[in-house]
Amino acid sequence: MVNYSSVAIAALVALAASGANAFAPSTTTTSSTTFRNTDTSLNVMPPMIIGPMIRKMKEEKAKQKMPMATADEALKEAPGLRVGEAVWKWPPVWPYDPQFFMRKEEIVVPKAPQLDSLAGMMSGMPQQPVKPEEPEVEVLDQVKYWSEDNADVKTEIDEAAIEKLKSHYSFYLRDGMSILELGAAENSYLPDDLKPSRHIGVGLSTKLMGENPSLTETMVVDLNDVVEEQYVNSEELRGLASEPFDAVIMANTIDFLTSPREVFRTSWELLKPGGVMIVPFVSKDAYTAKFGRAQTKMWSDMNNDQHMWVCGSFFQFSAGDGWEGLKGFDISPEGAGDDDGPLASLMNRNKPMNMYVCQATKGYMDESIDEKNPEKSFSSKMWMLPTMEDRDKKLVAPRLVRAYEAAKTPEEKTAIVEHVSTLPRVYEGLIKMDQFAFTFSMQAQLAVDLVADPDFVGNDEQIRSLKQGLGLLKPTPEFWLPVGQKTAAMNPDEKVNLLAHIVPRFGSGDPEQEKALENFVTGLSPTFDVIKSKCPDLKDADVQLVGTELLAAEILKPGRSTKAEFAEWLGAMTVDDIESMLSKRKSFKEKADAELEDMRTKRAARKAEIEATRKAMEKQIEKARAERTMAFNPRSGKMELIPEKKDDEKKK
Repeated sequence: MVNYSSVAIAALVALAASGANAFAPSTTTTSSTTFRNTDTSLNVMPPMIIGPMIRKMKEEKAKQKMPMATADEALKEAPGLRVGEAVWKWPPVWPYDPQFFMRKEEIVVPKAPQLDSLAGMMSGMPQQPVKPEEPEVEVLDQVKYWSEDNADVKTEIDEAAIEKLKSHYSFYLRDGMSILELGAAENSYLPDDLKPSRHIGVGLSTKLMGENPSLTETMVVDLNDVVEEQYVNSEELRGLASEPFDAVIMANTIDFLTSPREVFRTSWELLKPGGVMIVPFVSKDAYTAKFGRAQTKMWSDMNNDQHMWVCGSFFQFSAGDGWEGLKGFDISPEGAGDDDGPLASLMNRNKPMNMYVCQATKGYMDESIDEKNPEKSFSSKMWMLPTMEDRDKKLVAPRLVRAYEAAKTPEEKTAIVEHVSTLPRVYEGLIKMDQFAFTFSMQAQLAVDLVADPDFVGNDEQIRSLKQGLGLLKPTPEFWLPVGQKTAAMNPDEKVNLLAHIVPRFGSGDPEQEKALENFVTGLSPTFDVIKSKCPDLKDADVQLVGTELLAAEILKPGRSTKAEFAEWLGAMTVDDIESMLSKRKSFKEKADAELEDMRTKRAARKAEIEATRKAMEKQIEKARAERTMAFNPRSGKMELIPEKKDDEKKK
């Protein structure tokens, strides 16, 4: 799949942010200026230079901090809403290079082979490149680092930032809620009067968790020990899903996560539908002196605004639309340091820490298919499927709907729903076809055609035969090699359709099915010869298309026609019969493509209609708000008078 370099990632996040009119990349420069005066501190820099520079930096910062949320959203949320749910923009696939979540000391840049010029000169022989020795890299032992080396080292967030976080929590957390805290230590920063029904802390320092008065239970888990693309590798932690939580909080932890997608997926699984995950974090350099060695390249390379965007992407790429209401907050206290550039340590000295929050709620997965909106139901069933990118899921969903609606019996519909869980196994092979002329749409269509076949269960033999048919494994000489050779003229779309016919027939353990597969492959050449003799002007691609369709319909599934019956039926076919079948086959594909395009058009029109309605409602709300004298305050739970605007505000 797409794999960007870590350098490109920084540009990507900055570009996505600027495309949304905020979180622009830092405008501060990293170049240095040399002055004749040996003292280069700020207090001796010419005021005519430093004054305008700082003023410009502040103006740029003010522009970046403009909220990107509607007034209606701000009214319903806690103070400090910075990014509304409609603003986030994402690439179609997970965009991060693995080095992005490594620690800088663990990243080794390969050195180019060096020429030993002196040896070459003295020997008179051609110079041979000398391969440099790879330096040994010490990989941080996470468990030892947190449970032994830093077992009693506290985070120490300043009081002003803590109060802001407590206030934010108080807006979303209520008495009686069950809370799971990931990355727990000595302080949970919960409101003093909050009384949760249970509060389980998950961390690596038993000593610090033991000092936390909020925790009712603790659990020692390494959040960076994961099963790739799935979940945190802890049966004890995942076992908590039997009694899911109302809230998951994870303060000041994302900077240490080497596998954030798996941590967020696990959090989704441990939440109740409608439960909230709240992820607070402070300024990038707030405790670098204490824990800098454990922080990832992402954290150290990016600024505070970009951290917000990257944190939001962890929600998106863990469960997609399974997270709802994704929002970002800047809840920094008054007077907090707002500089995260090269002068940050100097400019922010003696100022309160910045505090940010990214959060979302768990959506409701449809237990059954909603006949009025089946695409939403199928999409929800793919939220947590590994291997598939968000792009793939969006391509598969409408095709699943079409297959579901075309199913003739309730049993066929049930089989399609049950087989959705086999999609990751199918895509384990399909993702390797990205480098070939096998489009994402073709991959999605093949996946759905397989899922829609009642005989496809995704067993090992079926997946192996799929990979052989795709050319990812060496084709078997008795089946896939001759099939590939004899259908070489067929266009890729038709080959995809043929694969969908053949693959589900493998792995059944039925001797009659095994014989049918043998009859299919041995019947290819005779069938093509008969069709060619009757229609000599047909192109090879059309001959192979008609022949494989006939064999798939009558021979590939046992119990339909014997070889003798098929040969007699084929021999009796006329030129008109063959040409009519070919025409119907091609028109069927054209009709299917047209139906799919129509579905996409209607979906786009519906989205546009919803967006237009939303904007119209926002205008009505703004107008009503401007004309009313009272409003409901969600923090106090009462209707309150709206302060009158001053004359200069009314003019604006």
